Amino acid sequence: MSVYTTEIASDELTSDNPIHQRLLKAYYVAEELVGGSLLEIGCGEGRGVELLAPKVKSYTAVDKIEEVVENLSAKYPKSSFIQANIPPLPFEDNSFDTIISFQVIEHIKDDSTYLEEINRILKPGGKAYISTPNIKMTLSRNPWHIREYTAQELTTLCENHFKLVEMKGIEGNGKVMEYYEQNKTSVNKIMRFDIFNLQHHLPASVLKVPYEILNRRNRNKLQATDDSLVATIHHSDYLLSDEPDNSLDLFAVLTK
Repeated sequence: MSVYTTEIASDELTSDNPIHQRLLKAYYVAEELVGGSLLEIGCGEGRGVELLAPKVKSYTAVDKIEEVVENLSAKYPKSSFIQANIPPLPFEDNSFDTIISFQVIEHIKDDSTYLEEINRILKPGGKAYISTPNIKMTLSRNPWHIREYTAQELTTLCENHFKLVEMKGIEGNGKVMEYYEQNKTSVNKIMRFDIFNLQHHLPASVLKVPYEILNRRNRNKLQATDDSLVATIHHSDYLLSDEPDNSLDLFAVLTK
């Protein structure tokens, strides 16, 4: 069974390619930053293992889905994969030199404890890198997310737990923003039928199935409309930015 949904973009579906490449970009940014003992929180199906494991002394990952952990353990026997629902994190204080956690914090109910735990298990002077969608660029409510953040909101939250917080972003070049604008136009056509703004009033559990159906149809439509654009977007079309407010994703650099 695959865990892929429109929320967890596939690397095998062309219609998911712009999102997959966007998520992949964070790992390419991290490739130049990680070192020593590395922990990934929320590794999913292992998008970044092959890229990052050779760059560090040890690679450990934790994820809540047991099947994912079993599959990755078999595929990458030199790395360590642990099943756990977090927070808390199942590690001793001062355990890791580097921590990454991409597109996870928006799913965590107690985001403050999540950050507190990351700080706890980092070694003194260690760094954590987290990414999450920039709510200013979100086109509709995502019922899989408990919340999303502005750059300032995430900075303020992180400053409660870390000595140093540097907020950056992942932005797109012209090709990416062309896709974004096409997506925005398409989503707005769908949202015009939500005259009572139900997306922001109904429980998330009620919205997940229609969100998945409409999101998948929308991505397929965008591919059918401009397959050459959808298929050719590459992680190099996304850029690390010093202007998080205008970026698609926030990318926080946290120092203990």
